Amino acid sequence: MNTKIKKYQNNFIAQIINKDFNQNKHLSFHTRFPPEPNGYLHIGHAKSICLNFELSKLYQGKCNLRFDDTNPLKENVQYIQAIQDDIHWLGYKYDNICYTSEYFSQLYQYAKELIKKGLAYVDHLTKEEIREYRGSLTKPGKNSPYRNRTIEENITLFKKMKKGEFSEGEVCLRAKIDMKSASVIMRDPVIYRIIFAEHHQTKNKWCIYPMYDFAHCISDAIEEITHSLCTLEFQENKLLYNWILKNINIKTHPKQYEFSRLNLEFCILSKRKLSILIKKNIITGWDDPRIPTISGLRRKGYTPDAIKKFCKKIGVTKQNHLIEFSMLEHCIRKELNKTAVRTMAVLEPIKVFLYNLDHDHKEIFVVPNHPNNPDLGSHEIVFTNIIYIDRNDFKEQHNKKYKRLTLGKEVRLRHAYVINAEKIEKDREGNITKIICYCDLNTLGKKTKNNTNPSVIHWISEKNAFPAEFRLYDQLFKIQNPEKEVNFLSYINSKSKIIKNGFIEKKIGQNIQETIERKEKRIFFQFERIGYFCIDEIESKKRQLIFNRTVSLRELWNPKNMN
Repeated sequence: MNTKIKKYQNNFIAQIINKDFNQNKHLSFHTRFPPEPNGYLHIGHAKSICLNFELSKLYQGKCNLRFDDTNPLKENVQYIQAIQDDIHWLGYKYDNICYTSEYFSQLYQYAKELIKKGLAYVDHLTKEEIREYRGSLTKPGKNSPYRNRTIEENITLFKKMKKGEFSEGEVCLRAKIDMKSASVIMRDPVIYRIIFAEHHQTKNKWCIYPMYDFAHCISDAIEEITHSLCTLEFQENKLLYNWILKNINIKTHPKQYEFSRLNLEFCILSKRKLSILIKKNIITGWDDPRIPTISGLRRKGYTPDAIKKFCKKIGVTKQNHLIEFSMLEHCIRKELNKTAVRTMAVLEPIKVFLYNLDHDHKEIFVVPNHPNNPDLGSHEIVFTNIIYIDRNDFKEQHNKKYKRLTLGKEVRLRHAYVINAEKIEKDREGNITKIICYCDLNTLGKKTKNNTNPSVIHWISEKNAFPAEFRLYDQLFKIQNPEKEVNFLSYINSKSKIIKNGFIEKKIGQNIQETIERKEKRIFFQFERIGYFCIDEIESKKRQLIFNRTVSLRELWNPKNMN
């Protein structure tokens, strides 16, 4: 066993694989990532992607991407392309791309094999009747009145199903196992149903489609998967997985191993529920930055490395935990702290007039793009007699706890001078429209006459201002675990997206436009004192850029602020 593999022995799945290799020196590791193409991938899928692809790399094996495309009513090529894009963006390459639909002919033959062995039958019970006959955890099921049909009759009926001679829901094919089994899953599960819909791969060739539990294990076997990794909700399904493989004539018998799924605070990970949010226009789509889809996280400004480090940090266990969202934020914050360009932005601008400076006063300051990384270079900022500051950085009334600009109090402009507010102007409604200040030109890089170091605020010159929209994102839900709530829509946070219109530095804005046009690598910014941001490349326009806040400078979220 090489040293790399030894490092992963804290992962219980790696320990199982190590043991398998020790018992079989000729074992060739082969796994797969098998998403249903009925929606976009989310952070929970990222955990599975990282596990499967990293293990295949570690054991010098293979990892397939297999689309579990057995339900044409919910699937389309848009989801197939989005899934491939997400995997590539995360930095992984699959060895083979497969579709369960490729195996429809083989699956059909294996279903007929079960019928011929007396282990499957065509049932005329309705969905509701099947549910009723199945019983419950405390009540055993009872046999269908159609359970004892002859093999010949079942073969004939199954062929009629394939030819489309029954309507949807009129009949189905069920495995004949044990209606009194302690496991509800083993009580004659449905393995084929009728769906009259065009399939994105096979078009109208089929009108019968295998159920997931029937198709999944056989697909694994056809692809000669050695280790089939899935989340704990499929633990009981392993009984059926093994039963099907045992009762058909197929060479490979993969082993299924389960690990805990990812549950993330304040998030919905169910694709069904995410679809509801989209249909009700609560979010803008699968790539909305407020939801934890990989596309949404990417648009918000998360990087592949941050997501992979998060997945590694939470680990692989059999214990279900609700992971703190702050852990995910910590991973991207730690990365952007090292790589994001520092610059200034004003989100809610208010004008400051520096009355002791001439109208044509202009100074150029060269400032670093990162205080601790000279390799990121520098840029120029312009200082003139009229500047913008954030409205939150001024209060008319003096307050001992307020450390920013007030009448009669000094503050320092970042990279520039100390100013003192002396007067204000208001409109008819009483809103402040202008702050009139004195600028002490003897304080560039120096203390004030009183030998003090006043608080520092950010600013942008009126002549150096480039218009921009800023989207500040917070948690979409007010409660810690919305996934558990039946009425999860009643816990939507109305303040999950706040839009501000302000300015960034002109040269920065022009450079970003050129970067977007040339489709170059994204640049991430730390807008000083505000947070980490990235450009929204999808909606940004030439005249106005749109920035998404990736994460605050520190953890600011508090559920009390949502009420």
